[in-house]
Amino acid sequence: MTQRRTRPTIHDVARRAGVSATTVSHTFSGKGVVAAPTRQHVREVARQLGYRPDVVAQGLRNSRLGVLALVLRPLETLDSFLPEGVDYFLRFAGQAALAAMELGYGLMLVADPTREDSPAAALACDGFLITEPVSNDPLVAMLSEEHIPFLSVGRDPENAGYDSWLDTGTASMTRQVLQHLQDAGATRIALVTGTDRNSWNLDTESTYRDWAAQHGQEPLVVHQPETAGQVGGTAAFDELFSAATTPDAVYCLTGRHAAGMLSALTGHDLRVPDDVQLVAGSDSEQTRSAVPAITAVDLGPELLARVAVTTLANRLDAVDRPIPNGDLCGRLITRGSTRPMMPR
Repeated sequence: MTQRRTRPTIHDVARRAGVSATTVSHTFSGKGVVAAPTRQHVREVARQLGYRPDVVAQGLRNSRLGVLALVLRPLETLDSFLPEGVDYFLRFAGQAALAAMELGYGLMLVADPTREDSPAAALACDGFLITEPVSNDPLVAMLSEEHIPFLSVGRDPENAGYDSWLDTGTASMTRQVLQHLQDAGATRIALVTGTDRNSWNLDTESTYRDWAAQHGQEPLVVHQPETAGQVGGTAAFDELFSAATTPDAVYCLTGRHAAGMLSALTGHDLRVPDDVQLVAGSDSEQTRSAVPAITAVDLGPELLARVAVTTLANRLDAVDRPIPNGDLCGRLITRGSTRPMMPR
């Protein structure tokens, strides 16, 4: 007979760390005074034991707080929560806050509560919104295990055990972009994705590879870290255009990669869009202000935010408010970096 595994308690942490249970409690609640070395030691012991201080959250969840927490997962891997020129997250968070207020909730922006340095107050909410969780996302796992209501915008690619996610239509938009480039005369389309293991990157690449196989094209794929910004676009150019077969069109998922790619193309006397066409998978200040302006996907963060907030609030309130209408895959904005459709 299999013995049921018991979860570590605050007393287990106290015994292992050689401190009182009160010290452990104060370490995670922020109350009282705990010396920094002691606090660090207690957190490390808790991590080793697999202890999570959910007692505070359990108490808070006994009554409605009227607060939704928003975790912008892609920003967790960047070097700043305000990446230059990237307005998607500002647009999403702003619209989510207004939509939450409309439904009687406040919105709280928090860093990933599973991080060791996260404050206990990060769990002081009625439910979570998570944008673009990564494969085997620790926050999705924790919220599922603790039965804390949540909704993710995009899915955890490796977690088939939950259905509380919004389909952002990545595959559909990828096909639309590729068709646009093909209609404009492209025959060798390359793809540049980020390295975060989220559904946006993975589903785009999977759809692209399927499309390439169906159209008899050898896939040309380069991965660059999101943190690299425009430098990542330049590095992607070096990799793609030093090969024997060079592309005549490039689809960069991030606007910053696309801006770096454009700079490298023009710096090597390649004309855009005459020699190489370029599309960005996320519209940004860099794509709009580039010369030529870069054709890009407006991911529609305002609509995504309204749908996500309404869906989560409906679940929390056990009501059936109408979900805002609209296409969650966004829209393709054609600009000067791609050519008009060729006559058939």
